[in-house]
Amino acid sequence: MKSRVAVVKTTPETVLDDIDRALELAHVNRFLQKNVPTILKINISWHFWYPACSTTPWQLDGVTAALSRRGYKNLIPAQNRTVVINPKLGAENLHLNSVMEKHGLKFVHLYEPDVEWITYKPKANMLVLDKVYEKQGIQIPKMFIGKNAFHLPTLKTHVFTTMTGAMKNAFGGLLNDNRHWTHSVIHETLVDLLQIQKEIHPGMFCLTDGTIAGNGAGPRIMEPQIKNYLLASADSVAIDAIAAKMMGFDPMKLKFLNLAHEKGLGTARPQDIEIAGEDISTVNFHFESKDTFASKGQKAIYWGKLKPFEHVLLRSPLVPWSYIASRAFHDFFWYNIFGKTIVKKFLNTAWGKLFESYK
Repeated sequence: MKSRVAVVKTTPETVLDDIDRALELAHVNRFLQKNVPTILKINISWHFWYPACSTTPWQLDGVTAALSRRGYKNLIPAQNRTVVINPKLGAENLHLNSVMEKHGLKFVHLYEPDVEWITYKPKANMLVLDKVYEKQGIQIPKMFIGKNAFHLPTLKTHVFTTMTGAMKNAFGGLLNDNRHWTHSVIHETLVDLLQIQKEIHPGMFCLTDGTIAGNGAGPRIMEPQIKNYLLASADSVAIDAIAAKMMGFDPMKLKFLNLAHEKGLGTARPQDIEIAGEDISTVNFHFESKDTFASKGQKAIYWGKLKPFEHVLLRSPLVPWSYIASRAFHDFFWYNIFGKTIVKKFLNTAWGKLFESYK
């Protein structure tokens, strides 16, 4: 049976109904069990609101309502922190807290002391994770085991993986604070994480928000563009492949998608994927993945001239320098000089007004 990806056009006025339709077209009931809890894997790529960057309030609202309507009762929003992102601040600034309050949901911050992390030994052979975490083992949240996983990414580019979506969204949940250790082998890491997800989750699904899509040096410093699309699928590889194709990339040339396809973890070849809903045969956003000053430095450490110093720079007492540099560039320089102007512009759009309505 072909992997199916639902693609639905939407508007700010109809987005909640359109999310419901996207889930129906992608046969959500066939892939998520109703007798187990469902993790709603939030994506907070920045603790400021910036269009296309993070899970949107209408995305969380629409998915929660659609699942509840179908009899899914125990829904658990969850997200981990990163060394440069504060998810509690993000949940407030992104107006996600108001959605959770509306639906009676409790946000689980995976880095809190009451969340137990365990050493997990995958049944499948890993490409890299067993080597990266050779000393401490692969650590995952115990609470994820036996629960459905529902991913809530946005449609955007990424400086390391060209584009990001369902597969990359697992990165912010399944791996702990030291997940930046995997950046030099990020493509293989995403494939390993997908393999682990298939072992621990009885069902998986994704709703990618492409209402506002991000072009350029994602996942943060992007040029947001209103595209009015929603994508849904139970196949993380297929939904990312179609998102990549719509952005103008060849999915089979993206290493993490090609690897996942070859390992049989999903379908990345667009001609082998069934599209339900919109005809996207001529859709091409002509997006490009670009670099920032910060990402150029990171790439030099992971793959360039500074590679011999990776352990010293990123796995030693010197490591705080990189966090400080990233926060200084993104939060204090770029957001204040450029980001606020873009945010102000988008708050005047229909999507911006919808965002503000979730305050």
